[in-house]
Amino acid sequence: MWEGLRLKKLIFGEHDVNTLRQLDQCLKVGNVVGGVLCADGHYGYSQPVGGVVVYEGQIAPSGVGYDIACGNKAVKTNLKYEDVKGKISVIMDEIEDVIPFGVGTKNKQRIDHGVFDDADWNVYKEIGKHEHDQLKALAREQLGTTGSGNHYVDILIDEKTEEIWIGNHFGSRGLGHRTATGFLNLAKGFRFSDSAPRESMEQPPTLLDLDTELGELYFRAMQLAGKYAYAGRDIVMDKVVDILGADILQEVHNHHNYAWKEEHFGKEYVVVRKGATPAAPGQLGFVGGSMGDISVILKGVESEKSRQAFYSTVHGSGRIMSRTKAAGKFNWRTRKRTGGVITEKEMYRAVKKYGVELRGGGTDESPFVYRKLQEVLAAHNGTVEVLHVLKPIGVVMD
Repeated sequence: MWEGLRLKKLIFGEHDVNTLRQLDQCLKVGNVVGGVLCADGHYGYSQPVGGVVVYEGQIAPSGVGYDIACGNKAVKTNLKYEDVKGKISVIMDEIEDVIPFGVGTKNKQRIDHGVFDDADWNVYKEIGKHEHDQLKALAREQLGTTGSGNHYVDILIDEKTEEIWIGNHFGSRGLGHRTATGFLNLAKGFRFSDSAPRESMEQPPTLLDLDTELGELYFRAMQLAGKYAYAGRDIVMDKVVDILGADILQEVHNHHNYAWKEEHFGKEYVVVRKGATPAAPGQLGFVGGSMGDISVILKGVESEKSRQAFYSTVHGSGRIMSRTKAAGKFNWRTRKRTGGVITEKEMYRAVKKYGVELRGGGTDESPFVYRKLQEVLAAHNGTVEVLHVLKPIGVVMD
């Protein structure tokens, strides 16, 4: 549906009051052209996850979020299910051993990469030598590592052909988080490296004009984080391909926490997607479900609804239960969680029933806390075409 003469808003699926209110709050701030809420949307920091907000001449670091350039990569290999069927347990053990997971995790071996020669590192030199050196050192230490939470490495089977695919999901690690924190600080009058007061989830969007020095610096820093995230997902993927002894036949790679300059309705705008996948006509995307659900390779299609959605679609199945409700509160003294409604026994029973070999993962990432991906995709009928339905047989998380 279109709302208003100037402002365009489109809602896919059903959402709770808080999520809808949060999108409406975003549409009241700045040079907003329109907004979209995808069917996997849920309440987030400042802008809903699954939310798309479109600006004229402005960008929202709060909308891009703290995990700048979080995204997915999938590759189709030359292997079939029969090639790995009897070895999946050993394969998952090796992936868990080789790929570093977790908050603040550093790589055991330094990995050099062309991304460290990128000219956009000069952004941090303009902020300060200390910030530049510190961030670049952190980025070197973490390149090729995977985060915590819903970040993963999956082994998947095409349901029709039984071809083996590999999927991964994570972003720009500490580089992205510190970049987001630093620019949000600068936008509010603090220093880049200050410990600014903790903000409410209801925080209105923080906006930067792209024709200002600060806006231009942020956009360049965000692009660098995007290149870094691509490099990290490439490195992790190559390691898993080596473990399988496979060749790559096809790649699908996309960000879903990012801002793009795009032309819509005959004019260039800034499209801020927070947990939403670009889906221009013919553009491929990899969308992952939960550890006990399908993932898909999809393609954007041309339609009136696609145009209204600013060519955006889901990035996952969408959380319906908070981490605290699912897993309980964490006690830092005992290092245990208590009070969660989902037990580990229930989680392991569910993934075993679905045929998944699981390594890591907590009840806050169990299948019970997410929507079903097929139902989410159904709400976007007419805007995307599903090309491959992929079933997980192995999942590794923190």
